[in-house]
This record gives sequence, C-alpha cells and structure tokens, in this order.
Amino acid sequence: MSSLNVNQMNQHDLQARINEVIERTLAEKRLVGAVIKVALDGVPVYSRAAGFANRGTSQLMQEDTLFRLASVSKPIVSTAALVLVAQGRLQLDDRVDQWLPEFKPRLQNGEPVALTIRHLMTHTAGLTYRFFQEENGSYARAGVSDGMDHSGITLEENLRRLASVPLLYAPGLEWKYSIATDVLGAVIAKVSDAPLSEAIRSLMTKPLGLNDTGFTAVDPNRLAEVYINDVSEPRHMKDQGDVAFLEGTAGFRLAPGRALDDTAYPSGGAGMVGSAGDFLKLLETLRMGGAPLLPESWVREMTTNQIGDLTMPYWPGRGFGLGFTLLKDPIAAGSPESPGTWRMGGTYGHSWFVDPAKKLSVVAFTNTALEGMSGQFTVDLCEAVYNGINK
Repeated sequence: MSSLNVNQMNQHDLQARINEVIERTLAEKRLVGAVIKVALDGVPVYSRAAGFANRGTSQLMQEDTLFRLASVSKPIVSTAALVLVAQGRLQLDDRVDQWLPEFKPRLQNGEPVALTIRHLMTHTAGLTYRFFQEENGSYARAGVSDGMDHSGITLEENLRRLASVPLLYAPGLEWKYSIATDVLGAVIAKVSDAPLSEAIRSLMTKPLGLNDTGFTAVDPNRLAEVYINDVSEPRHMKDQGDVAFLEGTAGFRLAPGRALDDTAYPSGGAGMVGSAGDFLKLLETLRMGGAPLLPESWVREMTTNQIGDLTMPYWPGRGFGLGFTLLKDPIAAGSPESPGTWRMGGTYGHSWFVDPAKKLSVVAFTNTALEGMSGQFTVDLCEAVYNGINK
C-alpha cells in the first residue's frame, strides 16, 4: 500500500474520531456550535463547522463564523509586542512606567516596584483578575474591568484604577494569570503612537492577512451568539451578566454586546473578535518560525519557559512563555501532548494547542462557555486528535 494511501487512511481515521467527539458533545447539549481546525505538518487535515451559531434562528455555524475571543486575544497581542521587540522599538526588560508614566502600582506596604514588560508577558507582574477574587474584592471595589464587561470607561481609566490597587506580590516572585496583557496593550499603543486597534493591525493582522481579527466584529452577521452551560441545555446570553467560575470567586462578568461596540476600550487580554481560520494562520506562522512577523530566535524565546519552577494554579505540569502556557510534564498535566506544547483557551468557549514535536496545530472555537474552554470536550478532542495521528 502506498504511503499516500496510508496517509489518507490516517486522515480519515482522525476525521472520524474528531467527528465522533463533536457529535456526542452536541447531542449531550454541552455545546451549541463549534468550528474545529487541525493542521499537521503545515497541511490542513481537518476543518468543520458544526451545530448552530444562533440556535434561536437556526443559523448554522460556518467555517468563517466570528467569535468573541476572550483570552485568545492574549497570544495575538503578545505576538504584536514581540514584533516591536524584534524591531528594536521595545525591550523585554524596559520598565512599564518608562512607557506608561502614570502606571505605578505599589506593594501592599506602599513600596514602589520595578515592573517590566517581561513581567507583563509572563504574568508574574503581581496582578490578577477581578473574576479570580472573592465577591467585592479589591478590584471590584476599585471598579477595575476585566475587559469583557460593558464598563463604559477608557483603557487609561481602567489602568488608573488598576494601579490604585496594591500588587498581590513583588513582580517575578509568583505566577498569577492576570489583566497584565491589557497593560501590555497600552504599552503597544504608546510605543506605536497609535490606538491599539491600529497598532495591532499594522504589526500583526495586516502582514498575515488576518482580515477577520480586530476589536469589534468586522461583519456582525457572521458573529456567533453566546451560550452558557446550564441544566438541560446551554442558555442564551444576550445582555451583560455574571457567569460562575471557581467556587469562592466573583466569576466572569460578560457583555456579549461589547464585540459590536467600537466605543468599548480595547482590552488586549480579552477584547478581540476573530475567526478560527485567522487564529490557525497565526499559530502556524509561529510554529513554522515566525516569518514574516518575527525572526525564529524570538519565536524560540516566546515558546521557552520563562518562569522556572513557579507554581501555576490550575495548570499542573506546565510553565509559561511570553504569552501562553508550555507543557513541561505530560504526566503531571494528564495530557497526551508532547513536552513543549503551547496551550491556552478563552472564556467564551475556546481552546487551542500547538505541538511543535508533532508539527500539529489545533484550534477549537465554540460559542458555549465554559465547556468549550475547560470542559470534558477539550479533553475528548485532544485525545481524539492524538489517537488519530498516532495510529
């Protein structure tokens, strides 16, 4: 049997395994709709839109459906920052207040700190998110937005409020997932001398032809509705509301309308909109060395663990690069992924990973929170992919 036929058989098996996961998850009403794309060694081997983009109108999911990206925004904005670094316009060890003179958060005892771009990109800055804190925590009391609500404030005002709250720890001493990428976005805008949306376009999306990606939906008719997992079936979320997350925390405050509001401040950590195809193109660009955005040396830096052995709550067996997690120990993580795999997700229902050792990139965008980000679907999909490619 020719190698071509063997490859075709393997691809058919991969497709069948992923299809089974999708069909089962939709049938069990854990997801409303999804777009899944897989590339192997630079070749698209799976692409499917399934379920509904809008259940109420029976609008089917399409491969070019647009999604609110939430934290999928982070690798996009982090890559843009590294483009500035590669161009010599920004340094990883620049102090943040060199670029944002008003942003000078202090420790609990009032001590000033030396907060750097590297701290922001590695989430070791001493910041957190409101949704990780208890109800009426320090961020809520200061009116800090996580970048997914309808706050009605500017980015500058949000950073002013954020800087008024003491840091949780001295920068570099701990790792906590945080609003740091919103601060990074403000730095990018300052260095570029342009609004963040324009800076991201010139640094990132235009060079790669990511025409679906921005801070508001480029075509509202293609934007998926938002659903939240609930008893019997996901509930539709149209207006701003709260979504439970971890026990004892305030949870997410989501405003789906933000994706259509060009007056909402551009949240570098959670505010972008885009398509699965666009994001796969970015991941594959980085996996294959970074051209035309970055030299390969900076992609290696981005995908090297930057935080040593700092503990990462909720991410066992992983470290962190310049914008996303990196797998150190597959056994501790309970994952079939290879060491060195990059992975993150997004609150509105997204997961993605890149396994450089396998030359594999996977994007799974859904319109259902939180199943599509951290539910059993993400585990089942990952297992299906590896069982398919390793057969």
